[in-house]
Amino acid sequence: MSLSPPLSISRRVLLGGGLACAGLAASGQQRSARAATALLNVSYDPTRELYHDINPAFSAEQGQNAVIVRTSNGGSGAQARSVLEGAPADVVTLGLARDIDMLAQHGLLASDWQKRLPHNSTPFTSTIVFLVRKGNPKEILDWPDLVRDGIQVVTPNPKTSGGARWNYLAAWGWALRQPGGNEKTARAYLKDLFMHVPVLDAGARGATNSFVQRGMGDVLIAWENEALLAAKDLGPEKFDIVVPKLTILAEPPVALVDRNVRRHGTENAAQAYLKFLYSGQAQKIAATHYFRPVDPTVAAENADRFPAVQTFDIASLGGWKSVQKTHFAAGGIFDQIYSSND
Repeated sequence: MSLSPPLSISRRVLLGGGLACAGLAASGQQRSARAATALLNVSYDPTRELYHDINPAFSAEQGQNAVIVRTSNGGSGAQARSVLEGAPADVVTLGLARDIDMLAQHGLLASDWQKRLPHNSTPFTSTIVFLVRKGNPKEILDWPDLVRDGIQVVTPNPKTSGGARWNYLAAWGWALRQPGGNEKTARAYLKDLFMHVPVLDAGARGATNSFVQRGMGDVLIAWENEALLAAKDLGPEKFDIVVPKLTILAEPPVALVDRNVRRHGTENAAQAYLKFLYSGQAQKIAATHYFRPVDPTVAAENADRFPAVQTFDIASLGGWKSVQKTHFAAGGIFDQIYSSND
């Protein structure tokens, strides 16, 4: 679990508090020490830059009721397990609802956590697209092109990365929706797809780095925000984005970790932080980091940034509980597909 910037595990951070200047002391005025509430947001790989900007914006809004927020990043599944094992998260902002459901199943928060905030506790969304080399030299236009001879695909490991599960399910859902599509044809497509993946990185950001910095592969299956970050910021003039004709709506949710905030005395601050994610200010920050805002006004203001795309959602595949059991549990479809490729 990487932390950016470094976190002090102490729950309070002392701000200032030295003696007042001599003139103020002479007039009988003293400056008292103030303690700022410290929050830990345990998040997933592609949000590093997003919360780097959101956290200070939230802190500035608090004024005298100062709150300092630190964010840790890693693969969504690994991050959820770290919280389960004791990482002192006040809030989690993970890649998929299933990872937060796991925390609820172990009593860290209420089972109905998605009903607490608008849009099923999802303040911004993304989708799954392809990142290719500039000029698209391999002419990759849609899902069938990923399994052509000679194509190398970069995607992270669905066993450790929430982003990878979205990638996998985008491919699965597309395959099911093709003429004559069914579980058998979808299995065959996914089996073929993973035969074109030379290495499975642990997390979405690691996969992006493999494609962008290490030059691996011909195409990266990625969150739209990661692809836009690479194409516009990390490697201008080096990459193009291909939006498949049909893909999945990625909904990364957020939640309060009830057990921890009660222990830390941070419940009010943590609730305010999550509410802030829906504010116009935070929604605009999200758009600048290529996440799709749920606020309709901010979304309309950024329509040119996000192309229209045909999507299906996780509910159409049975929901996360069913998908987890069928595809990603030990011995599930992913294990069957991947082990048969050895």
